Amino acid sequence: MADLISDGNTKVAWATSIANIAAPTAAELTAALDWTTRLTPDGLKTDPSTADVDTSSLASTFETKVPGRKSYSAEITFKRGSTPTEDQPYTTLTYGVTGYLVVRRGLPYATAFATGQQVEVYPVACGEPQNIAPTANEVLKVQVSLKVMSDPATRAIVA
Repeated sequence: MADLISDGNTKVAWATSIANIAAPTAAELTAALDWTTRLTPDGLKTDPSTADVDTSSLASTFETKVPGRKSYSAEITFKRGSTPTEDQPYTTLTYGVTGYLVVRRGLPYATAFATGQQVEVYPVACGEPQNIAPTANEVLKVQVSLKVMSDPATRAIVA
């Protein structure tokens, strides 16, 4: 049994429109802007968080909890580009812009979106882009926090 590695096996796209986030079509995802090569190796963050709901009572001698509301902390970090195409993330993801961050994991990056693949779809609004402080021997980078506006489809199946 072999482990699945992430290197080269993650695809990240930005879609302006998806009719059903639980079942995005291959056509919708193919039309999306593929920014995988613009993201830094550590530039994708889609971290879930679940609040605790205390279910203890006055008679309890042990603190009990059940899962409560969930939320996501999402952001992307990308390299600035020297051409308009390479700099699309920077020119597109301005404050307040809304869209869908689409993530596919576990298949080679170059594999086209196709029916039956599992993807994650996050409906988001962009925070203010942050220029990362320049350092020696690095490319110019920008980080954008993404505000997840509604329940994402983290196990969507491409239709």
